[in-house]
Amino acid sequence: MRNLETRGGMPPLAAGNVALRLWRGTSRFAPLYCFFCTMLCAAVHVRQGGFQPADNGLPAGWKVWAARAETAPKTYIDTTHGRSRPGSLAISGDSNSLVYGGWQYTIPGVEWGKWYRFVAHYRTEGIHDEALAVIARLWWTRADGKRSGGPDYPYTVSREGDWTRLSLDAPAPDRTVALTIHLYLANAPQATLWWDDISFDEIPDPGPRRVTVATLHLRPTDTGSPQASVQRFLDVIDKAVPSKTDVILLPEVITLVGTEKTGEKAADVAEPVPGPTTERLAKVASSRRSYIAASIYEREGRAIYNTAVLIGRNGEVVGKYRKVYLPYDEPDDGVTPGSDYPVFQTDFGKVGMMICWDSSFADPARALALKGAEIILMPIWDGFQTIVKARGMENGIFLVTSSYGDPSFVQDPKGEILASTTEQGTAAVATIDLNRRYDWGYNLGNMRLRFLKELRFDVPIARSEFTR
Repeated sequence: MRNLETRGGMPPLAAGNVALRLWRGTSRFAPLYCFFCTMLCAAVHVRQGGFQPADNGLPAGWKVWAARAETAPKTYIDTTHGRSRPGSLAISGDSNSLVYGGWQYTIPGVEWGKWYRFVAHYRTEGIHDEALAVIARLWWTRADGKRSGGPDYPYTVSREGDWTRLSLDAPAPDRTVALTIHLYLANAPQATLWWDDISFDEIPDPGPRRVTVATLHLRPTDTGSPQASVQRFLDVIDKAVPSKTDVILLPEVITLVGTEKTGEKAADVAEPVPGPTTERLAKVASSRRSYIAASIYEREGRAIYNTAVLIGRNGEVVGKYRKVYLPYDEPDDGVTPGSDYPVFQTDFGKVGMMICWDSSFADPARALALKGAEIILMPIWDGFQTIVKARGMENGIFLVTSSYGDPSFVQDPKGEILASTTEQGTAAVATIDLNRRYDWGYNLGNMRLRFLKELRFDVPIARSEFTR
């Protein structure tokens, strides 16, 4: 095991250079060279903290960086502030609104395809938007010094007293041999940012996290009752959905479709959750040991909502989402919009839900992604497929739709359709891997991580006709 812990000693790159010089100088040092190589090729385990200045005034192995003098922050070692002991990497905005830059540290011996865990802790003063001003970035490089993939941003955040912990588990991209850690301050002129207790470790490959998803394509007609419509869907599940399917998705308002001739409205078919329909779905879910999601009209007190319900493997109601964006005909029918974008923890990962018209707007899928959803289940009546697909692609998230008109499909984070069906009474089935990374070409990297980091909430959006 290689531990590149540096507290004023020799940095990793310097060690490698010493080994190379020893080899070139004389073969007498070949055993020592082999020792260095073994150390440098072993598992990477780096610990950095309790920073103290070396002879050049910087911590061993660290350097400061800014693109231009005009954007350079003030960087220094704060020997009084620290998370676990005195000594931290400090960055000050120095009253410069253009500030962008900070500290860098390079780690050699990284092997592409292996998984690594990065952890860093920071503390701030004078920062209003930490998501934009505090930048921790992993910069993967090849042997020729060029990037081996797009940058990665740690996105798992937790508070630990006055300090915030950032972390990321990720595989090294193809042809990677080294990693440079970037710890920056951006566009925060009155801020001070401290970094401490930084680590980078090789971890076991987590392996695949496979989830089998089935989405139904069925539009019942002339059923005569909500109960009969629901039974049609249950019959398709029995006929078309394989056993050991993890998630089964049904379309929008399954208690209304098929009742057109009898003239039911939302108020006529609305029911509580839990209620008769969710109980029927629960029996199927528990018998198949599957999650089931569907949209129904829900009644709560005087209100009626278009609600997507997620039923668990044991038949329990895991959660529900009330459609936020309603087309004009639903309010005209007495339906009330929802006001939240919940995300639900399941035994395979985090699930969010949207319903039909929600897909015409960017913020529902964006909110779910920001809350950590890994897959969006979308019951839909009909819609514009290009827009629907974009909601998954722009957020780097799996998307599953169940529709009456357009195809019912399963889509990966890059927009590839993994399974699709337009045939009535069938199901599209796909097995997805929630641990697989979907990196874009042209060194764009993992767009999900970039989206979470680069999204600009600080720029206001207002409708001018309503602005006073």
